[in-house]
Order: sequence, then structure tokens, then C-alpha cells
Amino acid sequence: MKKALAIGILALATGELFAQSVKSNSEKMDTSKEHYTFQLSDKVTRQKVSFKNRYGITLSGDLYLPKKRGTEKLSTLAISGPFGAVKQQSSGLYANQMAERGFAALAFDPSYTGESGGEPRNVASPEINTEDFSAAIDFLGLQKNVDRNQIGIIGICGFGGFALNATAIDKRVKAVATTSLYEMTRVMSKGYNDSITSEQRAKTLEDLGQQRWKDAEVGKPADGPRNLPEKLKGDEPQFIKEYFDYYRTSRGFHVNSVNSNGAWLVTNPISFMNMPILSYVKEISPRPMLLIAGENAHSKYFSEDIYNAAAEPKALMIIPNAVHVDLYDQVDVIPFDKLDAFFRQNLK
Repeated sequence: MKKALAIGILALATGELFAQSVKSNSEKMDTSKEHYTFQLSDKVTRQKVSFKNRYGITLSGDLYLPKKRGTEKLSTLAISGPFGAVKQQSSGLYANQMAERGFAALAFDPSYTGESGGEPRNVASPEINTEDFSAAIDFLGLQKNVDRNQIGIIGICGFGGFALNATAIDKRVKAVATTSLYEMTRVMSKGYNDSITSEQRAKTLEDLGQQRWKDAEVGKPADGPRNLPEKLKGDEPQFIKEYFDYYRTSRGFHVNSVNSNGAWLVTNPISFMNMPILSYVKEISPRPMLLIAGENAHSKYFSEDIYNAAAEPKALMIIPNAVHVDLYDQVDVIPFDKLDAFFRQNLK
């Protein structure tokens, strides 16, 4: 079972999940690109924005601002994730909630995904996705109604790892929080709960090398099978069913999301296989870190391990009974009051 789970989560990350379905297709999902999976607060405004990262890739974002904001400059947050999601999903929901509490909040699509630029499509990079956060900070620091000395980051799921990496290297970030943290370099290179054997890792690297030959022959990188199928068989690991319940139903579906409606490139894991992004997590200190995870989340160990590795000040908050995807969109489960208090205390 342990090995099966490891292979399953690696397959999800690389776009090689071949599952069939338990859910019917009768549920209608909004396939409009303008669709958001949550309601905009009547206390908040949302504005489409764009900005470039250090590699010249144009990133697409939504800037959320409180309607009643006075003349004082605002504390601000850069928000992204989960891995394979877009700003119309979880990151936008978080930005909406935090703007309602008085913050300027930027939710953005990472490079190569969603409405952001970059070719080829549907590929991720530990370095570039870390840079995406710093580019968001560049943008926020130029806004006239933002205090550039009061900038924080929220990273969700796989972008929790990139958020911590960005904070470690970018001293402009004054505080960082993660929810349902995933360290994507660790899970792709070692599997779920580090259970991939050296033989399995070697086989994966052999396969990736052979795929590069195939891609070179045809002149473009190959797409993997869809990340999540139309239906499930019913015997998948529980966390796969939970991903399906978010990404492939009206609850969280978005046409631009790789996890909802597409596939990562077959060679997507290459840059993740030998690049441990959180080697310098201690260098976040003395800036504060808040790690939030569900008690029943399959990913909880990532938050626990980073908490143990990090230096003070740090806090680990475990949400009773919550699973990984509950922290994507369940506003009665996500501790927004805690996030509010954390950033109010530390962005000043």
C-alpha cells in the first residue's frame, strides 16, 4: 500500500494518473474562462493586473482591495497555489478573504499556466515558480496604496514550498504562511512519504531521458495523460478522491486549471528531481512563519517536517478533522482569523 501511494502521488504530479471514475458526469461545470469558483465579497474590489518576472514571462494576476481603505498605505500579500491551480480557484478565494479583512492581496497564475505567459504550456519549475513570488512582490511594492515594507506571502499546497523558498531568499518578505504545504521537489524525487526506492528513482530518470529523445525528434515536448479523469473507479487512494472532488466537480473546476482540465508535460519532473528547494529554510528566521495543515491530510508530514527544520519564530497549526483539500476552499475550516492576526502582528 505504501508503495502504491508513492506511485499515485508521483503520478498526480507528473500527469500520469490513469484512474477511471466513481462520480457521474451529470454535474454541470462552468467552462467559462471568466468563471470564479467563489463569490466576490461586496466589501472588496478585484482588478486584473499583469507584471513580468525576471525571465521576461508576463504573469497574470487579480489584485483584491478593500473598498473602505482610507488614505493609509496597506499591508499586502502575494498568494498562489495550489500546484496545478489558477487564480480563479483557491488563491483568489484567499485573496478575497484577506482583502475583506483590510489587506491588499494579489492572487496570480504561475508561469506557463493559466492566463500567465511562458512556452511550452503546463510545465513547472522550482526556480521559476519561486521567482514568480518575487516578481509579485516587485509589482506590489510599486503600488501607491501599498506599504512595500509590509509585504507577506501565502502559499497553498505546492506553492507553499515555493513561498518558503522565496521568503528564504527574498528579504523583502516580512512574514510567510502556508496551508496544506507540499514540498514538490521532495515528493517528485522521493515519492509520498519518501517511499520511492533507489531502483524506482533510477527507472524514472531513465524514462525521462528517453522521453527527451522522443520530444527532440518531434520538435516539441509531449503532454502526459490528463491529471484527473472524467470518472474514478472507486478504489483509488482517499486523497486522489479528494483531489477529484475539488478539481473535477463544480466545487472547484476551472477550465484553465491543469488539474481540472489538462496534463503536465511528461518531462515536467526533470527539474524537480535533484533540487531540494528548502535547504535554507532556517534563513527565513528572524521573520515569522506560520504552517497550517489538516489533521487528516495526507500531506501533514510536510508541514511537520518543515516546522522541525525551521528556526524561530515559527508556528504549526493543525486543523482538527480537516483533509488536504479542505484548506483549498472551506471558509469555515480555513483559519482566516488566524491568518489575519498573524499578518497584522508581523507586517508592521
